[in-house]
Amino acid sequence: QVQLVESGGDLVQPGGSLRLSCVVSGSGFSISAMNWYRQAPGKQREVVVRRTSGGDTVYASSVEGRFTISRDNAKNTVYLQMNGLKPEDTAVYYCNEPRSAGFVAWSWGPGTQVTVSS
Repeated sequence: QVQLVESGGDLVQPGGSLRLSCVVSGSGFSISAMNWYRQAPGKQREVVVRRTSGGDTVYASSVEGRFTISRDNAKNTVYLQMNGLKPEDTAVYYCNEPRSAGFVAWSWGPGTQVTVSS
């Protein structure tokens, strides 16, 4: 059983920064394959950053240049550094390991709330 626990969300002003963490426990997962997702109020969950089958990292155009993913295999943790936050970044953020056709490998964690507001 794989568990995903996200943390680090907060209320920040526009232009601020946050670092989110996703700690993964259990067996059978791949830290290197983990993506970050987010779901804004009233919207579908979307991919924020993903790793392609070729190993490239691809960011959503809306966060390109502002967000950076990193991974610590020893700690089974994936991070998302978010800089230059905008109100439209307000959402609950999740991590998960992708499967084909838009599915994910594991049950969703609780997510972490990021609110960007003045």
